[in-house]
Amino acid sequence: MSRYLVTGGAGFIGSTIVDALVARGDTVRVVDDLSSGRRENLAHLDTVELIEADLASPGLATTAVDGIDYVVHAAAIPSVLRSVQNPVPCHRANVEGTLLLLTAARDAGVKRVVLASSSSVYGDSPTLPKNEAMAPNPRSPYALQKLIGEEYARLFYRLYELETVSLRFFNVFGPRQDPSSEYSGVISLFIAALSEGRSPTIYGDGEQTRDFTFVSDVVNGVISAMQARDVAGRVINVARGGRTSLNRLLAILRELTGITVEPRCVEPRQADVRDSQADINLAVRMLNFEPQVTLEEGLRRTIEWQRTSAAS
Repeated sequence: MSRYLVTGGAGFIGSTIVDALVARGDTVRVVDDLSSGRRENLAHLDTVELIEADLASPGLATTAVDGIDYVVHAAAIPSVLRSVQNPVPCHRANVEGTLLLLTAARDAGVKRVVLASSSSVYGDSPTLPKNEAMAPNPRSPYALQKLIGEEYARLFYRLYELETVSLRFFNVFGPRQDPSSEYSGVISLFIAALSEGRSPTIYGDGEQTRDFTFVSDVVNGVISAMQARDVAGRVINVARGGRTSLNRLLAILRELTGITVEPRCVEPRQADVRDSQADINLAVRMLNFEPQVTLEEGLRRTIEWQRTSAAS
C-alpha cells in the first residue's frame, strides 16, 4: 500500500484517478480548493482525506506532501479561454502552484510526481499526429503555463533527482465533467445542449479535429506512469490516438441521443487549435499503454451519466 497525494482530486479527472487508487488499496489525500472540483465526487470514498485549500497558498504544499510516497498533480485552471481572458490568476494556479508542489515534494523525499500536462503545448503545427519530439508552440497562456510546468518538472529531475513524468492529455471526456460551465469540454456542452433542445455552439466551420480520449484510459496512463521504469524526466502523450471533427462528433451524439437539433456556428475563438491528434507510440512502449474505450462507447457512458446526474 502506497500513500498518494492527488492535487485537484475533487475534479473531473482527479476524482477518477482517486477512485482508481482507492480501488487498488492505496491511501489517498486530496488537495482541492473546490473552485471547479466538487465534494460529491469524493462523497462515496470515506477513507480519502480532503484538504480544501489553494495549492499556491504559503506553506500548503509542504503540509500536503507530508508522509506522501507519490504525487499526481492534476490541479489547474484547465481552460484556454479563461487563460486568455484572465492570464494572471491562471498563471498563479498553473505555474506557481506547480513550482511550490515540486519544491515541497523534493524536500519531503517523494518518490515520483506525475503531472497532468496538455496537448495545447503543441500549438497549431500542421504536422499530425503530434509527437513528443516536436518543438512546442503554445498559442495561449494556458498552453505556455503547462509547458513551463513540464520544464520545471524536467529540471527538478535533472537538478534534484526528483522523479517526474509529464503526461500530455488530449481532449479528455467522460462522467463528472461539468456541463454547466462555459469552460467545460465540448462533449459535455454538446450533450447538455442536445438534452435541453438547444442548438450546440460550434466555433468555426466544425471541421476542426480533436483526439477525444475517455477518462478511464487517461487514468490507466497515470497509474502506469507512477510505476514504469526509465520514464523519469520524460514527457509522454496519453490519448486515444484518433482524430474526429466536431461535425462528426455532433453527428454521433445526435445518433446516440435521437435528438437532431442543428448547431449554431459562430466565429472561431482566439487561440483555438485547428487540428489535434496524438502519436501514442511512446506511451505504448514506455507505459504499456493501450486505449480501451472507443469514442462511441465513451460517448454512451457520458450521455448516461449526464442524464442520471440531471435527474438526481
